[in-house]
Amino acid sequence: MAKRDYYEILDVSRSVDETELKRSYRTLALRDHPDRNPGDADAEDRFKEASEAYAVLSDPEKRRAYDQFGFAGVGAGAPGGGFQDFGDLGNFGDVFSDLFGDLFGNRRGPRRGRGQRGADLRYNLEIELNDVLEATEAQIQIPKMRPCETCDGSGARPGTSPETCGRCRGSGQVDLQQGFFRISRPCDACAGAGEIVHDRCRDCRGAGRIESEQTISVRVPPGVDEGTRLRLTGEGEAGVAGGPPGDLYVVISLKRHSMFERDGGDIHCEVPVQFVQAALGAEVEIPALGGKLKLPIPAGCQSGKVMRLKGRGVPTLRSAVRGDQLVHVFVETPTKLTARQRELLEAFAEESDTSVSPVTKGFLDKLRDLLE
Repeated sequence: MAKRDYYEILDVSRSVDETELKRSYRTLALRDHPDRNPGDADAEDRFKEASEAYAVLSDPEKRRAYDQFGFAGVGAGAPGGGFQDFGDLGNFGDVFSDLFGDLFGNRRGPRRGRGQRGADLRYNLEIELNDVLEATEAQIQIPKMRPCETCDGSGARPGTSPETCGRCRGSGQVDLQQGFFRISRPCDACAGAGEIVHDRCRDCRGAGRIESEQTISVRVPPGVDEGTRLRLTGEGEAGVAGGPPGDLYVVISLKRHSMFERDGGDIHCEVPVQFVQAALGAEVEIPALGGKLKLPIPAGCQSGKVMRLKGRGVPTLRSAVRGDQLVHVFVETPTKLTARQRELLEAFAEESDTSVSPVTKGFLDKLRDLLE
């Protein structure tokens, strides 16, 4: 079977630069890599073909030889041939590691072996708005895996020890030949642990961990908001076979407050005021975080007026400065009147004129201008 042109395989022009060449190869290799296409022989052949092409075209000297002499210039003239040994790849193993180390693991680095990190956990903690004013302590209970005390996390019956896996020799991984380079995969004999437990602990059945419920104290700093994540290092699930524990992430949610709405460090509330109070002025009692306040209402106060109380809001995270409380005033009209109240209001209406009602006067002036 005739070999295909390397530029055609990588779907690039003969004048392609190094950046575009690498991008094209990465796309093809990701699509056809054997780890992503187990059992697909066609994908594996395409992967080998693209790898061979990139190994040549990414090397300036080999690329010049290929451009001048074709396959004969790089020792790949025979049908179905290619590189004669692993050394023909030059530094391609390093290039492949740079390209795909984040996806398929850095095969040149240290082995994983026994001792895997435990899983991270998440806990949703609901708190009151008042709780964000100062630091608080919350006690939470979470189910999680903890090290088995009987075997001290080894999984082996007390008095015995796990044995080194004979297949991977304790590395936890085995090397497989994939085309022109080696790829490491978790050992199927020990499931990547590097050790095999023959005489298992009765309490944890060889797992080295048991499920339990633990009470944990969580310090909630002042100023937390909806969605704030608190990380408790080492409070996640226990690691496997002596590995480090995971972390616990506590996600904050705020209970809906009956009086306030939060906006960052500020809080908003609505306060009803009787129309007599709004007209004459008064002092009214309003809600505040942690208690109540007396708020002076100026004479002639209108609905929609916003009064700002400095420093009566909530702090922001990692800051001691508190926001403000914004009071939205609305004037309440009575729905039922006594005969005497109606009589007084009618007398007030007869004495009223637009000069004492600036909003009404402005509206009437605009209406007059519109009709003229």
